[in-house]
Amino acid sequence: MTRATTVRAVLAAVVLLVSLFVTLTMSPRLGLDLQGGTRLVLQAKDSPTAKADRESTDRTVEVLRQRIDALGVAEPTVTRSGEDRVLIELPDVTDPREAAEVLGRTAQLTFHPVLGVPDDAAPDPKPESKPDSESESEELVLPDESGGRLRLGASDLSGAGVKDARAEFDGQRGAGWSVSLDFRDDASRDWTRLTGEAACHPPQDERRRVAIVLDEKVISSPQVSPSVTCGAGLPSGTTQITGSFSADEAKNLALLIKGGALPVPVEVVEQRTVGPTLGAEAISASARAAVIGAGLTALFITFVYRLFGGLAALALAGYTLISYAALVALGVTLTLPGLAGFVLAIGMAVDANVLAFERAREEYASRSGRTSRPLRSALAAGFRNARTAVVDSNVTTLLAAGLLFGLGSGPVKGFGVTLAIGVLVSMFSALVIARALTEMAAGSRFVTDFPGVNGIGLRGRVRTYLTRRAPQLFRRSRRWLGVSTVVVALALLGVALRGLNLGVEFTGGRLMEYSTSRPVGIDTARTALADAGFADAEVTTAGDRELSVRTGDTGDRAEAAIRDALSAEGGATTKVRDDLIGPSLGDELRRHALIALGIAVGAQLLYLAVRFRWSFAVASVTAMVHDVVILVGVFAWLGRPIDGIFLAALLTVIGYSVNDSVVVFDRVRELWARRPGSPLLPAARAAVLQTVPRTVNTGMGALFILTALAVLGGDSLRDFALALLIGICVGTYSSVFTAVPVALEMESRRKDGAPTRQRQRPKPGRGRAADNGARV
Repeated sequence: MTRATTVRAVLAAVVLLVSLFVTLTMSPRLGLDLQGGTRLVLQAKDSPTAKADRESTDRTVEVLRQRIDALGVAEPTVTRSGEDRVLIELPDVTDPREAAEVLGRTAQLTFHPVLGVPDDAAPDPKPESKPDSESESEELVLPDESGGRLRLGASDLSGAGVKDARAEFDGQRGAGWSVSLDFRDDASRDWTRLTGEAACHPPQDERRRVAIVLDEKVISSPQVSPSVTCGAGLPSGTTQITGSFSADEAKNLALLIKGGALPVPVEVVEQRTVGPTLGAEAISASARAAVIGAGLTALFITFVYRLFGGLAALALAGYTLISYAALVALGVTLTLPGLAGFVLAIGMAVDANVLAFERAREEYASRSGRTSRPLRSALAAGFRNARTAVVDSNVTTLLAAGLLFGLGSGPVKGFGVTLAIGVLVSMFSALVIARALTEMAAGSRFVTDFPGVNGIGLRGRVRTYLTRRAPQLFRRSRRWLGVSTVVVALALLGVALRGLNLGVEFTGGRLMEYSTSRPVGIDTARTALADAGFADAEVTTAGDRELSVRTGDTGDRAEAAIRDALSAEGGATTKVRDDLIGPSLGDELRRHALIALGIAVGAQLLYLAVRFRWSFAVASVTAMVHDVVILVGVFAWLGRPIDGIFLAALLTVIGYSVNDSVVVFDRVRELWARRPGSPLLPAARAAVLQTVPRTVNTGMGALFILTALAVLGGDSLRDFALALLIGICVGTYSSVFTAVPVALEMESRRKDGAPTRQRQRPKPGRGRAADNGARV
């Protein structure tokens, strides 16, 4: 065993042991869509006294964190998102109405002297010591707790001076629930002065009252006790807010006061609620899909590459362990799309191994008989020659993952992080773990002497078929471009005729999913909702007892009415999901989606232009756009929703499409460089024939995973898996029959006249395979 192999083996062992330790000692951080709960996005708004900027939003975050801590929610998350938004996640809170009401209130608490009532024309009685007069500009007229109105003076005491607030119940004197306030030192002196000035007026006079105002509403205006003398005031720094409060009202009021006032008003622009049952089902379904899909992929790669395929499958298990440990150690929130990305990356991790093994097969065929150690040298050359294709193809996927994280929202960000971690770990798994295992196995004489055992000495069925047939590809490349043009036109026709079924994330509105105890037909549900006043509601079914209702931006009363209407037909009705997106946020998400697609095209084009020729870069991006248009068109024809999850799938397809094209053009570049000045056609033809086995085997590995997700992943992942299945199939086609013909057409128009589309005549004594420039 060489020194390099020993280093790889030790490094792999250390990383695996650390990953095992992390897996056994740390728990994953589950997103709300997996454990159940509510996610709120609050938009800060300008007020007459404050501007919604980064500083005010940071203060808003601190106030909201105090309120949430007082609510007693376990492990909440409160973070600023952008300049003026606050992201709140409340695990296990499945009824967000009370939380949204408490969190969204501005809670500006102030204390005012009462000047009287607006229609009071009686002359003011002379107090023993008249307080300072109030100017007309400082007066307020606000509704009081009894439904009347009070004329209030200016306030120099605010809720910022409150040290503590608590709800108390006084059953002995029949006072009921009240809120007791404790003031800080400075505020205590202000309170004493305020009550001392009010005590200068006779008992029962309106001006002997002190008004306590919350968000421009008088919530209590108690009279100062007759025992308090003028100017003395209440010295204790403590007061009570009395009123006809229920227990919940008193506790919420104490919570608002103690938590402090929001510096700016806030508005709920997004609300997502997932029941714990739905989350548990999603975890179970994804786990089944992962086990079955990964098992089928391992069996397939073992069947194709025999012993070395089995070792690659073992490395794949190591990849799964390392990826999971990285997610846990980094504290990444694992969401449902993220879980799907984790499962998907298992299939994509096979690609690097397949690239190396196919290059090793080619090297073994050329070295066999010329060296005493053809297997070991062929294996080393295979990994070495595949390195550039592995790096280039994975960088393009990392670009897509970066866009998902930078421009996505909520769960889509989690998918981007998971995909990026999966790509990085897959390269480590293939280039370190799998290589160490296969190099150690290649040192065995038994493995070396029996090519049928090691798998590298076999030509493979796809390679054998192509060697016998040696098809003359791209003799009429424009025909393939014509086929692609027709398919793209059909896709665009679907968008024009059927339109895009944009989800609530992009249009704004409310999407609710219910589970009923009795089967409910879709026509019955639509009729029931129409009778309840929701004739415009869109109703779909995912089963005989699962209903999805999409409406405009409805309030909580409307949601309750919808649930009651469905309960009348389906019995006990449980809300399992509730997504509310404000119209402004929907416009922003739609704009971000378009920006993400534009940046994806530009970034891929720039990277490929640096790494390859401009003609290869343009050809790859053309194939990528071809795949995107077809995928969107198919979803338009099928009427499937275009939402955030679809955007994640679309950007993943972009990475996969360019990944395939990079592998082909990497081989084209290598073959063309061997014959400088020669036409591109022979090199392109040979490159396609040599990379077809890799394309087929990699595609099969990903299809096993995605089929398992589509069949077993449940409704939440079915559209995601369907989009990726379509994207992979179309991307496999376009990387050969769209990208390569585009490159041939572009090169044919270069001033040097290369390449020609005419068939190259074979040299005497050479066969068709030599004419192709292929070694298959």
